[in-house]
Amino acid sequence: MSKMTGAEAMVRMLQLHGVKHIFGLCGDTSLPFYDALYRLDHGMQHILTRDERSAAYMADGYARVSGRVGVCEGPSGGGATYLLPGIVEANESSIPVLGITTDIATTSRGRYTLTEIDQEALYRPLTKRSEVIDRADRLPEAVRRAFRAMTTGRPGAAHLGLPFDVQNGSVPQETVWANSELGSFPSTRAAPEEGSIKRAAAALAAASMPIFVCGGGVVISNAQKELSELATLLGAPVATTVSGQGSLAEDHPLCLGVVGSNGGTLPTREVLSRADLVVFIGCRAGSVTTERWRYPVPGTRVIHIDADPMVPGAIYQTEVALVCDAKLALSALLTELRKQTPRNGKELVRSAKDRKFSEFRALAARNDIPILPERIVATLQEILPRDATVVCDPGTPCPYFSAYYEFRDAGRHFISNRAHGALGYAMAAAVGAHFGRPQTKTAAVMGDGSFGFTAGELETIVRLRVPVLMVVISNSAYGWIKAGQKTGFNERYFSVDFSRTDHARVAEAFGVKAFKVEDPESLKPALVAAAEHGGPALVDIITQPLQEARAPVSEWVA
Repeated sequence: MSKMTGAEAMVRMLQLHGVKHIFGLCGDTSLPFYDALYRLDHGMQHILTRDERSAAYMADGYARVSGRVGVCEGPSGGGATYLLPGIVEANESSIPVLGITTDIATTSRGRYTLTEIDQEALYRPLTKRSEVIDRADRLPEAVRRAFRAMTTGRPGAAHLGLPFDVQNGSVPQETVWANSELGSFPSTRAAPEEGSIKRAAAALAAASMPIFVCGGGVVISNAQKELSELATLLGAPVATTVSGQGSLAEDHPLCLGVVGSNGGTLPTREVLSRADLVVFIGCRAGSVTTERWRYPVPGTRVIHIDADPMVPGAIYQTEVALVCDAKLALSALLTELRKQTPRNGKELVRSAKDRKFSEFRALAARNDIPILPERIVATLQEILPRDATVVCDPGTPCPYFSAYYEFRDAGRHFISNRAHGALGYAMAAAVGAHFGRPQTKTAAVMGDGSFGFTAGELETIVRLRVPVLMVVISNSAYGWIKAGQKTGFNERYFSVDFSRTDHARVAEAFGVKAFKVEDPESLKPALVAAAEHGGPALVDIITQPLQEARAPVSEWVA
C-alpha cells in the first residue's frame, strides 16, 4: 500500500477539488505543508500575502467572481486569529472560503506550547464546519466534508486545522480522492416543493404590483436569466440589496437598484412602498435592506425564497416560503405562470431613477474643492470598461457606488463586505478578484481609514504585478462614524479624525504608479492614466468629508 504524508495529502486533496490559487502567509507550524507545495507538481499558485486577514479577503474576492471555493491559509496562534475576520465575513455572505490553519503537534497540547489555541472551538460558531484533523489517515475525509459543507445548501466558509505531526503523518494513497464538483458552488441544488410553487404563482398572478427584492443569493445561484424573464413577464420592478447588485443589469427597464439605508434613496423607497406583494429572493431582509424593518411595511404580503430554512419567516410574516435554490424556484414559477399581463413596473422604475439620477448628475458636474464623491463615481463610470469589477470598502465608497454606479451586465461586478463591514477589505479582495477573473479590469475603492489597515499589501500587488486600479477617498476621518456623531450626537466629534497621509507617495515607495488629485478638473485625466497603466496604479483623491456630503444613507447606525 503506497502512502504519502499528511501535508502531501492536503496538497493533493486541494488539487483534486480544482483549487488553482491559495492565498496565505508562512509560519513555523506550516513548514511541512509549504515543503509539500514546493516539491509536488500540482498546478496551484500560492500567493504570499503580508497579513492573514488580507489572505482571507483575497480568497473571498476570488470566490465571488470565479464561482469556485476560495482557499486561504495561515499558521497557528496569531495567524489563526488574523485569518478569522475574513472567514466570518465570507461565511455570513454565503461565500465558500476554506481557511486552513496549521497547528502545534497534537502531542504538545496542554503543555503551554507557544501559539497553542483551541482552533476548532474558535472557528466553530463562525463557519459552516470547523475541524482540527487529529489523525493523518482521517485527513482526506475531513477535506471532503469541508468542501461538501461549503458548497451545498446555503454556501459558506469552513475551517480545517492541520497539526504539525499530522502533516508529517502517514496517509494511504487510495483514500486521497475527491468529488471535483464540490469545488464550485452551488454544487447541488434543492428543488422547490410543487404545492408551494403553485401558491406562490397564484399570489404573484393576483398581485397588482409585485416587487422583487434580491440579495446575493440570485447571483450565487446564477439565476439572473430566470429573474429577468419572470420580472419581464410580470412587469414587476426588481430591487436589490448591496450584495444583490448584479441580479439584473442596471440598465434593464425594471431594475430599480439598491434599496435600504445604505445606497437606497427616497425615490427607490417610494417604489418599494407601492408593492402589495414583496418577493424576497436570497435575501435575509435584514436591518439595512429594510431600513430597520420599516420598508416594506409590516403586514405587506411576502413570498420568501432562500436556500437557508431559517431565513423565511424570521422577520416578516411569510405567505409562501420556498426553501430551495433560487434558480430552480424562478424557473418553476416561470413554468407555472406562463402568460401574464405585465404591470406598469417599467414606468415606476423610470420615474424613480429619473428623480434619483437628476440630483446625482447635478452634484457630479460641480467643480467643488474638495472633490465631491458624486464626481468620482461619475468619472469612474465613464472611464472603466463595461465589464469591470469594482470592489468597495465600507464608509464613503459603498453607499455612493451601490446607489449611483450602474453595472450594465448582470452577474458579480460589484463587491463589498456587507456582512460585518470591516475596513481593509477592498484592496485585498480586489487582488483575489483579479486572480479569479484576470481578463477584466479590477478597481478597488477605499477610504483613507481603510487604506491604513491594508497598505502593506501594496508590496504584494507590486511583487505579483497585479494591474489593479486603486482609488483612495481621502478625507482624514473615519467618515461613517463622524457622520453618525453629527446626525445623532449633536456634532460631538470624538476620536474620529486623523492626519492626512500622502497616499500617492506611500504607494510610490512600494513601486506603484500613483497620482494625487485635488482639483476636479484633474480628476478624469489622472483616473484615465491610472486605468490605462499596465501595472498597479493608485489615485489619491482629496474628497469632501462624508459628514458634509449628501450621501445616500438614511441611517448611520443601522
